Amino acid sequence: MEAAPAPGIVMRIHRVRAEVVVAACDEELVGRDLPVGTVGRTVRVSAHFYGDRRVAREELLLALRRATIANLLGPRVCSLACAEGILRSEATGTLGGVPHAEIISMTEP
Repeated sequence: MEAAPAPGIVMRIHRVRAEVVVAACDEELVGRDLPVGTVGRTVRVSAHFYGDRRVAREELLLALRRATIANLLGPRVCSLACAEGILRSEATGTLGGVPHAEIISMTEP
């Protein structure tokens, strides 16, 4: 029996008016419900937002460098962004106990 491949990162690029939104997360998080707050609420990590296509490290980094907004979820994707200088580790929070970060690129008009 073959071993399952190591989990990867999935990504989806959304274009909203002039914005390029890159949503990426650790693959195994898709479909999970993460707890939010203390009253039993959850948020679903959806393939509709984060995608379901596994991407290589280089493809993700290229997309992040072109993004105007990024939404990152999971220890692998956040660690990669930190290692590449795209994200500072102290700027990473958590969502349901999972590392999460949002990056917004602001330019002068």
